[in-house]
This record gives sequence, C-alpha cells and structure tokens, in this order.
Amino acid sequence: MIVLRNLFTQLAALLFLSGILGGLSFATPLLPADAPTEIGSNASEAVKHTIIDLMQVLDDESLKQPEQAGARRQKIEEIIKQRVDYEEMAKRALGTPWPTLSVSEQQEFVDLFVQLLRDAFAGRLTDRSDEQVTFLGELREDNFAEVKAHMSGRKVDTPISFRLIHRANEWWVYDVVIDGASIVSNYRSQFTRIIRDVSYAGLVNKMKQKAIAVKIFERAPIP
Repeated sequence: MIVLRNLFTQLAALLFLSGILGGLSFATPLLPADAPTEIGSNASEAVKHTIIDLMQVLDDESLKQPEQAGARRQKIEEIIKQRVDYEEMAKRALGTPWPTLSVSEQQEFVDLFVQLLRDAFAGRLTDRSDEQVTFLGELREDNFAEVKAHMSGRKVDTPISFRLIHRANEWWVYDVVIDGASIVSNYRSQFTRIIRDVSYAGLVNKMKQKAIAVKIFERAPIP
C-alpha cells in the first residue's frame, strides 16, 4: 500500500487527458500474471517504481520554491517519459486514420499529442496526501498487461487500472482506466468527432493552434 495525496489521480491526469470518459474494452483477454510467458519482469513493479520516483521529486524541498518550478516540472516529465509509450498512446487515440498516414505525418501527430498532454497537465502534480492506493495485482497475456489498483480515502473510492505493453525489455504505459472508463478512448472519441466534422488536417491544425496558444500564455509576464 502506498500513501498519497491526489498523486495517483494526478499521475493519471498527467499521463493522459482527463475529461468526459468513454469505455474501451481491452483488445485481448488477459491472463493471470503467473500464466506461462517469456516476459519475466513485473508490470506492477514498473508502475510502483514510477510512482515512487515521482514521490521523491514531490518531496524534494529544494524543488518546492517558486523559482524551481521549471526544474521540478522537467524532472517530473523525465520520469513520466521513462514509463509512457507516447507513440502507442497516440496511435490508439487516433484510431483508424493512423495506418493511412505517412511516417512523417505519424511523427508529427505524436509530437503534437505529446505537446497537448504536456501543456495540459505537466504542472498539475503538486503535493502528496493521505489517500491510500492498494495494488491488487496484474493480468497479462503475451506482451500486454493490466495493473489493477484501488484508491480510497475520505473523498474517493475509485478503481484504477494501468494498461501496459512490453517492448524493448521494459513495460510501457499506454492507457489508464479510471472507474471503468478508458482515457485513450476519450481522446479517440474527440479526435473522431473532429475528423468527421473538419477532416484530419483540421484536427492537426486545431492541435497546432492549441500548442501555439499555450506557448504564448507561458511567455506572458505574470501580473
């Protein structure tokens, strides 16, 4: 059990976009973690280690001063980058159009997707608290795993699952399911709606405009 203050849900929000969530069933049936497999590493431990690394950054008194906000954010982003497969996440979020894109178009979409996540949530991790997260184990088939956990506290009682893929001898997160709803699915529904209304090029243009607007805001002097 790990004791946290909003860290678990904030981690999920940082890794992925929160909002109105839609359901997405896992692509393949999952097996118990002790089922025969050639993968020896443990997906649950990978998630736990990432959370512990984040806790160390959040507890670092030298990084809590306002002038250290940039350095703190950079450290958080580096930890997240070492656990998240942004390309897999972006591919699943975009859905059907992905294989129709050229390699350069796919890379452009991944870059914009990462920028969207970074700008929306990189500053939202703050402090730890007294909510409790219990890891309940993992389900696994081949190179896919789902780490199940539960967060409880005075104001929250929520099941959370991390979905991971095993690649390059490491487990990488590509989705989070909060209270039964997939965050990647939420992105996909939004992207599908925009593509239907204004085309894929229109979606890319909207993402670029969002990135530019955030950069301008970040450069603006503080009143």
